Amino acid sequence: MDSKDFREAAISSIDEIINYFDNLGDRDVVSTVEPGYLRKLLPSEAPDDGEPWTNIQRDIEAKIMPGITHWQHPGFHAFFPCATSYPSILGELYSAALSGACFNWICSPAVTELETIVLDWLAKLLGLPECFLSTGPTRGGGVIQGSASEAVLTAMVAARDKYLIETIDSNLEGEAREDVVAHKRSRMVALATNMTHSSTKKAAIILGVRFKTIAVNAADNYALTESVLATTLADCRALGLEPFFLTATLGTTDTCAVDDFAGIASALDSYNKEEGPGGGEIWVHVDAAYAGAALVCPEVQAATNISLINRFHSFDMNMHKWLLTNFDASCLFVRNRNWFVQALSVNQAVYGNSASDGGLVTDYREWQIPLGRRFRSLKIWFVLRSYGRDGLREYIRRTTKLGEEFAGWMRERKDLFEVLTGPSFALTVFRMAASPKEADKEEGEPAVEDQRNAMTKKLCDEVNRSGRMWVTSTILDGRFAIRFMTGVRRTEKEHVEAAFRLLVEAAEEIMNE
Repeated sequence: MDSKDFREAAISSIDEIINYFDNLGDRDVVSTVEPGYLRKLLPSEAPDDGEPWTNIQRDIEAKIMPGITHWQHPGFHAFFPCATSYPSILGELYSAALSGACFNWICSPAVTELETIVLDWLAKLLGLPECFLSTGPTRGGGVIQGSASEAVLTAMVAARDKYLIETIDSNLEGEAREDVVAHKRSRMVALATNMTHSSTKKAAIILGVRFKTIAVNAADNYALTESVLATTLADCRALGLEPFFLTATLGTTDTCAVDDFAGIASALDSYNKEEGPGGGEIWVHVDAAYAGAALVCPEVQAATNISLINRFHSFDMNMHKWLLTNFDASCLFVRNRNWFVQALSVNQAVYGNSASDGGLVTDYREWQIPLGRRFRSLKIWFVLRSYGRDGLREYIRRTTKLGEEFAGWMRERKDLFEVLTGPSFALTVFRMAASPKEADKEEGEPAVEDQRNAMTKKLCDEVNRSGRMWVTSTILDGRFAIRFMTGVRRTEKEHVEAAFRLLVEAAEEIMNE
């Protein structure tokens, strides 16, 4: 493919992508292919001779699109959004053209420096405390990771090493030190609630440290509170365990709950004043993967007490969820970059250069698990400049309002639905009401709950089977519930109204069976 061929193929591809977005609502949301469908359609080996682009492009629609679930579809109300926008796509295009591993500053100075600058822009836009800026008093800053799961693993690696440094005699060397480290690591425990994303538990498994789940409940809106954390810390201390890492969440996956940041800080203060095993500082990582995008709105910053995270160590949010940037663009901020560097820096002669060796630049390979990295800051730069602060705020407020309107309609039909949580950050969690024949029975009776669970699951299956929308489910205290999210960029009020009508029609049929 030469320059002329590329120009023709690129123009054709861009036209096809635009047509895809313009007519996306005409497609079913979820793929209905059977497992293994694609192997039946493709040859068992790559071709000997190269094929013309026109043949390859035809197979996108004929063979690939049937197996695509359309996350940009206006009827996509499942999980959380996986954003994209035209400026973001253009950033990805340039990044692909300028392809490089870019692990050191010298590999492409613009790649490193633009990342530092745009993440400072983002930190200020989100209202993060100054300590998370690259120019802040504690030499913090941000780095782009692949996902929130990668971010929590990176933070936990740094937290583990920081804790070991703080709690082990620095005079120990050799085998004696290794023995103490091995014993210490056997007692270290990472903490998260039963509403925290599973990535924290997975990170603990990868690192070979203990993991303890903190139970939260409906009475506290499924948020971690001061008293619950204090009890957990006391229990750990009584067992001789040493908590070294805690994930606090701004917008949990199941319900978009926000943990009590002030209460967490207070519980940790009390814990640190008491004598017990360990003595190291507990690293607090704030996972704001989805809901963190809403911090572009000043009113959300105030409501979530985001200024309090200057007490914590790291913060992560995904621009690729609710902030118009395509996957992957997980933005991890740390209060002190040295925590990452001392835990993740492994030098090799081939990496050497005068700028890095002289400590004059940031080398992001020391802030992440992998070595190589892409030019992901381009698409963030393009999005921030194309939409501006006001454009991003308008988008978040519009999609949040859609969620509030949907929850309001649900509450007007108490004969059919019960809202369990929300609306919170464009997410409403609900289930079906009790059927008339069960209405005279006590709430919470096993038979009533079993019936409501079965009806809600049937409702979920029915609306998803329609192809017009897609929702996902969760289980809250044994109650099967449906999650309904309105954060997709292409979702408008008309689409939410259509989804609500479909839910009502299906619920009425189920209720009358």
